[in-house]
Amino acid sequence: MFFYLSKKVAIPDNVKLKCVSWNKDQGFIACGGEDGLLKVLKLETQTDDAKLRGLAVPSNLSMNQNLEGHSGSVQVVTWNEQYQKLTTSDQNGLIIVWMLYKGSWYEEMINNRNKSVVRSMSWNADGQKICIVYEDGAVIVGSVDGNRIWGKDLKGVQLCHVAWSADSKILLFGMTSGEIHIYDNQGNFIMKMKLNCLVNVTGAISIAGIHWYHGTEGYVEPDCPCLAICFDNGRCQIMRHENDQNPVLIDTGMFVVSIQWNHTGSVLAVAGSQKVVTQDKDVNTVQFYTPFGEHLGTLKVPGKQMSALSWEGGGLKIALAVDSFIYFANIRPDYKWGYCSNTVVYAYTRPDRPEYCVIFWDTKNNEKYVKYVKSLISITTCGDFCILATKADENHPQFVLVLCNSIGTPLDPKYIDIVPLFVAMTKTHVIAASKEAFYTWQYRVAKKLTALEINQITRSRKEGRERIYHVDDTPSGSVDGVLDYSKAIQGTRDPICAITASDKTLIVGRESGTIQRYSLPNVGLIQKYSLNCRSYQLSLNCNSSRLAIIDISGVLTFFDLDARVTDSTGQQVIGELLKLERKDVWDMKWAKDNPDLFAMMEKTRMYVFRNLDPENPEHPNKDYIINFEIRSLRDSRALIEKVGIEDASQFIEDNPHPRLWRLLAEAALQKLDLHTAEQAFVRCKDYQGIKFVKCLGNLQSESMKQAEVAAYFSRFEEAERMYLDMDRRDLAIGLRLKLGDWFRVLQLLKTGSGDADDSLLEQAHNAIGDYFADRQKWLNAVQYYVQGRNQERLAECYYMLEDYEGLENLASSLPENHKLLPEIAQMFVRVGMCEQAVTAFLKCNQPKAAVDTCVHLNQWNKAVELAKNHSMKEIGSLLARYASHLLEKNKTLDAIELYRKANYFYDAAKLMFKIADEEAKKRTKPLRVKKLYVLSALLIEQYHEQVRNAQRGKVKGKSSEATSALAGLLEEEVLSTTSRFTDNAWRGAEAYHFFTLAQRQLYEGYVDTALKTALHLRDYEDIIPAVEIYSLLALCACAGRAFGTCSKAFIKLESLETLSSEQKQQYEDLALEIFTKHTPKDNRKSELDSLLEGGEGKLPTCVATGSPITEYQFWVCSVCKHCVLAQEISNYNFCPLCHSSVG
Repeated sequence: MFFYLSKKVAIPDNVKLKCVSWNKDQGFIACGGEDGLLKVLKLETQTDDAKLRGLAVPSNLSMNQNLEGHSGSVQVVTWNEQYQKLTTSDQNGLIIVWMLYKGSWYEEMINNRNKSVVRSMSWNADGQKICIVYEDGAVIVGSVDGNRIWGKDLKGVQLCHVAWSADSKILLFGMTSGEIHIYDNQGNFIMKMKLNCLVNVTGAISIAGIHWYHGTEGYVEPDCPCLAICFDNGRCQIMRHENDQNPVLIDTGMFVVSIQWNHTGSVLAVAGSQKVVTQDKDVNTVQFYTPFGEHLGTLKVPGKQMSALSWEGGGLKIALAVDSFIYFANIRPDYKWGYCSNTVVYAYTRPDRPEYCVIFWDTKNNEKYVKYVKSLISITTCGDFCILATKADENHPQFVLVLCNSIGTPLDPKYIDIVPLFVAMTKTHVIAASKEAFYTWQYRVAKKLTALEINQITRSRKEGRERIYHVDDTPSGSVDGVLDYSKAIQGTRDPICAITASDKTLIVGRESGTIQRYSLPNVGLIQKYSLNCRSYQLSLNCNSSRLAIIDISGVLTFFDLDARVTDSTGQQVIGELLKLERKDVWDMKWAKDNPDLFAMMEKTRMYVFRNLDPENPEHPNKDYIINFEIRSLRDSRALIEKVGIEDASQFIEDNPHPRLWRLLAEAALQKLDLHTAEQAFVRCKDYQGIKFVKCLGNLQSESMKQAEVAAYFSRFEEAERMYLDMDRRDLAIGLRLKLGDWFRVLQLLKTGSGDADDSLLEQAHNAIGDYFADRQKWLNAVQYYVQGRNQERLAECYYMLEDYEGLENLASSLPENHKLLPEIAQMFVRVGMCEQAVTAFLKCNQPKAAVDTCVHLNQWNKAVELAKNHSMKEIGSLLARYASHLLEKNKTLDAIELYRKANYFYDAAKLMFKIADEEAKKRTKPLRVKKLYVLSALLIEQYHEQVRNAQRGKVKGKSSEATSALAGLLEEEVLSTTSRFTDNAWRGAEAYHFFTLAQRQLYEGYVDTALKTALHLRDYEDIIPAVEIYSLLALCACAGRAFGTCSKAFIKLESLETLSSEQKQQYEDLALEIFTKHTPKDNRKSELDSLLEGGEGKLPTCVATGSPITEYQFWVCSVCKHCVLAQEISNYNFCPLCHSSVG
């Protein structure tokens, strides 16, 4: 960053200034001082010369108005930019609001509290509210239209500063004691601010300034410090928010009077005075800092006492109130920019985005490419490429060097562990340096390198592409550099302050003035030089013989690296400081083809030097890009135009340079003087030019020659017109083809007809389609790809447009086994469109891919169907794999559903049976357990049906009895392995069915029926715990007055080993209580009871009533094969056990 004083405005009658404020939007400057002085000034921004802009514009005053109204010393001036109002206050407490009317400022409102003096005023971010603080502790918040919103007296404090937060929710009040209190926007106290910068400070202090940047132009990086608080003793802290516990701390070492952020919050200016040891008086100084506390530079200002400062709206000027003068200083910010391959790469911040907006502006085609980059540090360019240095992550101390081409496409990112404070780039290497170490990366072998250069790089490439060196190391150039970041951690007493590099040489500048010269590509320390300045910017000329140095004070000097001179002691040393020295220089650039030619920027002027002698100063016209011709080029051009080719040829012979010979060759071509043109092309070693002249010589027609020359000089419209006048449409089309102007090719093709036109027309349509596709205008691209029959790119466009119907139609229109079908199918897979993907895969004869798609998208039915239709065996393993995955995640029911859908009923039944068993052990609701057992049994039945169908299918067409018998035997053999499992499932279902049925019958009052049902439960002790069975049986028997059965149940309960002695005792006590009142005999002894007690010839049981079936006619369920009494089934629509339909 570079700054220098540019203008001084005197206030009449030597009236001392107290305050100054620069309107950021309209450019008005208000300054207040003693004796009621209030002026509004404005620097002119427009000149007659439209090319002069920015800092190059002469700083003349276009407005100088005295505002009458104050009698006392004006102490506070503040602008409301949104509403074009100026608010001022004097030592008597008088507040005046001024408004602009027809180019002049007039009083709009006046307010005087007559009690105390106004110490500070602040408008909020949107200009709707103003907060005014008085010395006696009074606070008033008013609206822009003059209405009072609220007021408050803060007892026992004296106020001196106020600031709003960006969202207008917080107010900061600065006290004369140095404390800062945080209030909400309604005047309620929240807390005192912690002032870390005042730790270990003693004595009286006062607040010099509080400035809270409101983010109106975006932030340098996310969560950037934006609240600056500075004290008169020079201590300063910059906070991210009002409660920041870890602020940036700065000790400016000066007496501070005023602070202010620039328009983007990237630079904090701190104004005040500094004691100088060599002088008695204090020196007025402005220090510049980043939001992270890094010092950018110091500006010294003449005068006795500085009182205030204010930034201009664009951040390119700063106004300083000193005594009775306003000094203006110009600021040259360190812009992040570069130039590569006809492209300007530049970056800026936007209010709506946290990242940097990086623009790649192709100046040749006037096209721009936008890229958003987080935490951008710098942009460095060379040749066709650029390096974007960024921070990898806010929370991680790693950095990235991203190699990009000229349209912003990232080609190769490199993560490094050192801060890339300084970055240099050559055709083959990127060098990044922190303060202690530097990192080298051989990033590519460029297309345009010579064979010798490629050989050099290839040799070094084998030794490794990345190296890191500590600045205190002395590498020899052999393979001693390694990528060891521990070197970067080691400190140094003499940090790096600048670097530069050419193809052969790397220069590292250190703060002490030492310059270290290394060889490239193998990094070896060649020489150390000692200078008497601290480098800010270094630059090598094209043959690495001279080094340009701009120091931190803006002084440009030159150093000859190879000169051998004798020093004062009589010893011979290498390196000589040349005599040329220029001040106030902020940039310089060497010529790429002449080691003695360079341009430099001095304040607002540009000078071109040849052999350290300046040409006439150039006045940059401040257009976006400016091409300047040096004097010899201008002289040669004038000679050719005025005198002629022959005399000009002699002048160029005396002052030879490739660019001048090219100028002569071009002039000779214009006049079709082919002999002179050829000689000139030979002298500037332009082989293509020589070939072009030879080709021209072979042409017979003069008009054809003129057309070719016009094309050579890029006058394409003129050349095309000449071709068409000669009736050579083919040559006009050929010209446009070379230029890649397919839109014009299409127009020309449509004006005629020919056999070759059809293929060219198709090519043109496809090229235009590519043009739109590259710019992501997919809808436009589709129209041209359809006409160009480019199915591949058409598919891509449909996909990008999410036009899946169009993609499906395209797939159906393609022939079978077309190479594009698998790609289209994959597009469908990526968006989850299974059916379309399967159709496409099957059309290109890839059934396995179709099955994989179904599995990937969980369409298992379709997968099984496809696997069966194409006789694939992999489906079993796929199902097993997916099921195990589901089971690992404890999704057992999902696994069952998976197996069931895939017709793997046996596996599904096993899992369901396992769940039923687990639920039974958990003592879940009996009805739920019964349902789980039924589901398991039903799945087994489905498996049996599947096996039977498979066996029938095998013997289909063979009707003999022997065949049928064989099928039956085979079926029995297969089913026998699962019969035990099936029985267990139905037994579980029966057990819990009768268990719930008995209880329902009991509660409904059918005690006899409940007892019969409960007696069945004795067969299911392996499924339902015996204690529950016999407790229910005892209850039913007792209710049915069958005390004999009840007694047996109690005997069984008392003998259970699973019960504790206490539980057994309880059963004994209960039995004693019952059987002392009732004899343990059944009152009714029937035939049914004897049948139940007897084990032989067991009768089927009705699942509806729980009673044995003694009749010959009864209903049997077709699914579960259980029976129901004939008279009972009429009451049911579904089987009581398995719930299948009765019909």
